[in-house]
Amino acid sequence: MYNFKKGYYADVRVEDRFTSTVAYTNGMLREIKERNEKRAFIRVFDGKMWYFASTTNLSDVQDKLNGLYEQAKPNDKIEKNKIVKRYEINSDVNMKFTLCSVRNIAISEKKALLESYLPILSSSPLMSMPGATYVDRNSVFEFSSSKGAYIKYDYQTCGIVLSCTLTDNGQFFQAHHQLGDTEFSRLKGKKNKLTKSFEEQIECLKNAVAITPGEYPVILSPEAAGIFAHESFGHKSEADFMLADEGIAKEWVIGKQVASPLLSIVDCGKNVGSGYVPYDDEGTRARKNYLIKNGVLAGRLHNGQTSAYLKEKLTGNARAINCTFEPIVRMTNTYIEKGGLSEEELFAGVKFGYYIKSVKHGSGMSKFTIAPHVAYEVVDGKITRPVKISVISGDVFTTLGLIDGLSDKVEFLSFVTGGCGKNEQSGLPVGFGGPFVRVSKMFVQ
Repeated sequence: MYNFKKGYYADVRVEDRFTSTVAYTNGMLREIKERNEKRAFIRVFDGKMWYFASTTNLSDVQDKLNGLYEQAKPNDKIEKNKIVKRYEINSDVNMKFTLCSVRNIAISEKKALLESYLPILSSSPLMSMPGATYVDRNSVFEFSSSKGAYIKYDYQTCGIVLSCTLTDNGQFFQAHHQLGDTEFSRLKGKKNKLTKSFEEQIECLKNAVAITPGEYPVILSPEAAGIFAHESFGHKSEADFMLADEGIAKEWVIGKQVASPLLSIVDCGKNVGSGYVPYDDEGTRARKNYLIKNGVLAGRLHNGQTSAYLKEKLTGNARAINCTFEPIVRMTNTYIEKGGLSEEELFAGVKFGYYIKSVKHGSGMSKFTIAPHVAYEVVDGKITRPVKISVISGDVFTTLGLIDGLSDKVEFLSFVTGGCGKNEQSGLPVGFGGPFVRVSKMFVQ
């Protein structure tokens, strides 16, 4: 397909991205559009430096590639370079979404689906400033390298986000619910689910009570557990941080006991959803990567460069938000593996504590903070009244060691807005999840 020159490593990745958006504000149609863009990212490596180019003119790719060759210096030993030797030579066509592609659904049908859910946002006099958005994306990726790799695969997400402001006696609550999936048909018939979600949030606004700050047992829902795994631990696992910070590298010793023996955390791009990445942007096949296994530090996430310098295996985590950017080390689907307790048994172990059902946002490296959205008091193993919690926080490794229960089912979550941010690349689609997770002690305020 491309004329790759000897004496260099080079690769070309191309994305054909289709997106559509329908948005309402205060019941009025604000935006309705479809967009299709094709873009290529070209890299050349001579053993000392990388050279990059990006273009939306796909007929211009070979000229861009030749221009990069002119800037680089030929290297007859490039195939023995420690980075180049690690790159995989995969050949695969993996198209999962051809038959259910959102490209084939009229935008009028997407608009009608979103409109069918609008009445939910005017079902209570407490609701104001309603917002509703439908978004989707279908991408077809192609990757070719001078080593002989050729990969083609597709990716798809679609979803609906509903939001409004709830007001009652001077109290405010930002209510929202998001449906995310890989097939448009599965977004239909969700009126009861969405209605119940907003009714629950109204209940939180009207009846949530203040808490006394302190340390308490906490149960994290699969959503909260997945965000905790992603924010507090997943980012620490990205190996490029260790090349830049010797302190993290010394702290991050493979084989070290860092958590409760109950805990295993995994990153894997093979799970279909918003974090689906069967091959990364350097052509590496996805695999199941244990970051923690039975409480022991088991691995970290790599691109070709970090893999070579730390002398560890590739993991399939070289990712870019689009073909304007170079791939860097990023997560895919990060989740906590299941345990052996039923949900009822897990809650029964808490005499007094809190249940974090949903989350506004989270952040963390060595320390973490999570801002709950909907939370409840737990008394004698039962979920009772809603509560107002600003944040839960703590030291990452200390908290990992205090996990004393995991439920026996894992839930994976996909989201169609937002995404993970790192360096200049924000909004990268990722997935996360886990079981219900019980922590014997967390700081709640």
